[in-house]
Amino acid sequence: MHKQIFESYKPLDRSSLIPLLQDIQNIYGYLPENALRDISDFVGVPLSRVYGVATFYNQFRLTPLGKNIIRVCRGTACHVKNSANILYALESELGIKAGETTRDKQFTIEVVNCIGACSIAPVILVNDDYHGRITVKDIPKILKKYQTTPANKKPEKAEVEE
Repeated sequence: MHKQIFESYKPLDRSSLIPLLQDIQNIYGYLPENALRDISDFVGVPLSRVYGVATFYNQFRLTPLGKNIIRVCRGTACHVKNSANILYALESELGIKAGETTRDKQFTIEVVNCIGACSIAPVILVNDDYHGRITVKDIPKILKKYQTTPANKKPEKAEVEE
């Protein structure tokens, strides 16, 4: 699927490394290992160098994101309003640390410097939804809203036996 992207680049052109990484990530949401190997071969640089570039820039991801991205604001206003406790509660509730994704790929936690909603600090952003003036007690309720469980999942079509 991603090899079609190479058609718009010249082979062995090292200057295309970052644009190729961006294009691949736009397709998958992260940089799969097989795509990094293909980029390495196409651009003509060692795989270790491709990994070096991919890990140097924080815009690139080597693992897929969860279905729901939780961005925890750690800006000044949120910091003063104890956003560290909010982050800790999210990490405890989900069993992951900031920058990680749950095993079921439901949630990813990211820490951001500022969400730009200082008037409702502390604030988190779940996908495109702002949750402001939250407390640690609000975390389970917020997470439940976004969790896909058998109870709130759309039923699959039943197979009929003949």
